Amino acid sequence: MVSKAQKTPEEGWSMQDGTPWPGNNSRDHPGMIQVFLGHTGARDTEGNELPRLVYVSREKRPGYQHHKKAGAENALVRVSAVLTNAPFILNLDCDHYVNNSKAVREAMCFLMDPEVGRDVCYVQFPQRFDGIDRSDRYANRNTVFFDVNMRGLDGIQGPMYVGTGCVFNRQALYGYSPPSMANLSVSSCCCFPSKSTKDVSRVSRDAKRAELEAAIYNLREIDNYDENERSMLISQMSFEKTFGLSTVFIESALMENGGGVPETADPSMLIKEAIHVISCGYEEKTEWGKEIGWIYGSVTEDILTGFKMQCRGWRSIYCMPLRPAFKGSAPINLSDRLHQVLRWALGSVEIFLSRHCPLWYAVGGGRLKWLQRLAYINTIVYPFTSLPLVAYCTLPAICLLTGKFIIPTLSNLASVLFLGLFLSIIVTSVLELRWSGVCIEDLWRNEQFWVIGGSSAHLFAVFQGFLKMLAGVDTNFTVTAKAAEDTEFGELYIIKWTTLLIPPTTLIIINMVGVVAGFSDALNGGYESWGPLFGKVFFAFWVIFHLYPFLKGLMGRQNRTPTIVILWSVLLASVFSIIWVKIDPFVNKVDSETIAETCVAIDC
Repeated sequence: MVSKAQKTPEEGWSMQDGTPWPGNNSRDHPGMIQVFLGHTGARDTEGNELPRLVYVSREKRPGYQHHKKAGAENALVRVSAVLTNAPFILNLDCDHYVNNSKAVREAMCFLMDPEVGRDVCYVQFPQRFDGIDRSDRYANRNTVFFDVNMRGLDGIQGPMYVGTGCVFNRQALYGYSPPSMANLSVSSCCCFPSKSTKDVSRVSRDAKRAELEAAIYNLREIDNYDENERSMLISQMSFEKTFGLSTVFIESALMENGGGVPETADPSMLIKEAIHVISCGYEEKTEWGKEIGWIYGSVTEDILTGFKMQCRGWRSIYCMPLRPAFKGSAPINLSDRLHQVLRWALGSVEIFLSRHCPLWYAVGGGRLKWLQRLAYINTIVYPFTSLPLVAYCTLPAICLLTGKFIIPTLSNLASVLFLGLFLSIIVTSVLELRWSGVCIEDLWRNEQFWVIGGSSAHLFAVFQGFLKMLAGVDTNFTVTAKAAEDTEFGELYIIKWTTLLIPPTTLIIINMVGVVAGFSDALNGGYESWGPLFGKVFFAFWVIFHLYPFLKGLMGRQNRTPTIVILWSVLLASVFSIIWVKIDPFVNKVDSETIAETCVAIDC
């Protein structure tokens, strides 16, 4: 494939008949569908029929909001409903691949379970990655989140949707409530109201269903029915404001368990209808992106989409097969990783400032369990912890520069309570590690990158989120550069300058300056100053140790002198120089009484 790859010609691609390829302009082109494996399909070497394979490129026109990934997902949902209407949908990012051939079968065990399957909206698999350095310097694996937090949520109402590696129940994407529960009204949950859904479903299951279905898929035959039969079709007009102006799609959406396309369906008409549902204006004045499909309004549409499903009463399942189901690649250099974290954090801030904030959305009549709600609240408020985090990372340097101590004098009772708080945190972490099997190194990497991300990406996300809400200033993101090669990790050492690097660098510098100033003051203050100094220096070094991976990210390739060595050399050299100046034996000792008398004589 690499050897056959060609650069795009200046005049653009041409098709076999010589006409220009309609997709040469990626921002202005018609909707395109190419069926590689169609209704008849093809068979493998063992004679098994292969699934259909269809390429979809939705229409793009200037002046329309296309909603990026969420809009593309919704377009694919509609096309698949028109062409195949399978009841379950697998969602994978473009940089992920199937690593376990039995993964989909494991998801079906939950979704098709006769007892719990009807109320399952999706089965989420953990994300696993290739191409990460062995020490996982920037916590790309997110082990604590995927192996601790998500497993814990599986015991409440299910894990969050993380944007990839997920198998959906199609009905949950259409805004319906679980079959075991009544549909919620708008006043109770702000969810898609569907009081007439059951009535229409009962009508569609009568004796005329097969004929009506065929008429829907063969639009030319609708006029052949009498007034009563046509009224059944017209009754679906109330769904056009929800699902859009596609009778074919509406009928497919009313099928409770999905279903294949009728054999009498005209393939050419199906393709035309599929082209229609991916047009730019199809979603206008509908509920797409508001109450059904992938939800718009945040760059982290995954959290928002899963949250609204669980507010309707659905539950999700976390499936962790021994062999990872899917694998992908992760951004391995510092700048790309921080931009990825910035995008996630900005999405959380957007949700916090929207009507979908878990603090108040669907509190009255929703079906989200309170512990599950707390988990979602934690997911959208974590960027705001960057404000106290930056303050705490600055305090040790301020204490060293001003001579104050970070911890005031405490009474015995307060000291016991303070110590008990820290011990409880440590015990909780140990229990989580033993329960989940996560090692201490993964926990420490997670803690380090929380400080790195919190002092950079999370901080920027908070300000950008408020700017977007108050001033309408939108933020454009570049797609993170990813590398799947794990030989020499060449991209790991690439430095791409970004403003996100400024706050952590500043924190490192001021803490190092504080350490030098602290030693200088201790040397001038005598032996009594050394005791408080070690307490102050401990907190400063604690901040520096947390930012250690950030320092390594600034050092360049391994065959060069690491910047971290230079920085530590400068720090140690400064400290030892001050000590040498203080105890230099070649400097003549002057009696303190003589100095005092001299000062009095000159009236100093």
